[in-house]
Amino acid sequence: MRSVVVLSLLSVILLAGCASKRVKEDQNIRGLTSYAPIKQSPHVVRRDKSKIEFPETPKSSPLARGKLVVPTGNLAGRTIHAKSISDIRLRPGEVVLTFDDGPVPGKTKAILNTLDNFGVKATFLMVGSMVNSYPKEVKAVVNRGHSIGSHTVDHANLAKVSFESARAKIRAGEKTIKSKTGFSSVPFFRFPYLASTPKLRNWLEQRGVVVLDVDIDSKDYFKDSPTTVANRTIDRVKRNGSGIILFHDIHARTVAALPGFLQDLKAAGFKVVHLKGDTNKGERQLLVSNSS
Repeated sequence: MRSVVVLSLLSVILLAGCASKRVKEDQNIRGLTSYAPIKQSPHVVRRDKSKIEFPETPKSSPLARGKLVVPTGNLAGRTIHAKSISDIRLRPGEVVLTFDDGPVPGKTKAILNTLDNFGVKATFLMVGSMVNSYPKEVKAVVNRGHSIGSHTVDHANLAKVSFESARAKIRAGEKTIKSKTGFSSVPFFRFPYLASTPKLRNWLEQRGVVVLDVDIDSKDYFKDSPTTVANRTIDRVKRNGSGIILFHDIHARTVAALPGFLQDLKAAGFKVVHLKGDTNKGERQLLVSNSS
């Protein structure tokens, strides 16, 4: 009898453990794996795959169907043409929207719809492997007038690899973006995990690449509700007064949080600044893809 009770208890414990693992698994970042968090920004790092699959926004969602019906008002601010880091001088009440790690089918388009609805532009820092897998989404971002930067080819921690390896990963990410956009240069860059080195920063500056750091981290990579993400971010914006905001266009929670956050941003009297970089050698090639 005692052995039966012991086996039953063991079964309950094992089942509880499995259930706990299921609860902790984030379905929005399936295909990714986490490293130990770095102080600057505990993001996720990608496995070495040629293509990473993400569940798309459900077709029943208004975010997937088209534009939302929300009060927009005048949220768009000025445009800054940034050729160097020193050009990005934000005034009180000004923010820059940035989205890392994409693009992703469904989610990136939903974010583009929301940005269109509020009449604002953002900067998308793209991972080369994602760009290669989802060129249609890259073209949609460009065709809707947003800016693009690189986030390396594979989201590697560049502070933990050799200088030559880091440069190769940066160049490979830029090459992929250029091949899908027709740009002859990629003006913006963000370090994965915000893990930089002075030597790499100097090299990027010498090449005329503007490194985008982060003033306000939404922490949308944590498994919080969209409301929590929106509230946390607007609180930090108000506390900072201005700055570059970090989001990720690979999470459903970010898609859901963005409309409410932008409404709160407008209500608080902030303006969204559009960063534009030099894609070099005249106008970009016309992208024929229909982004709507």
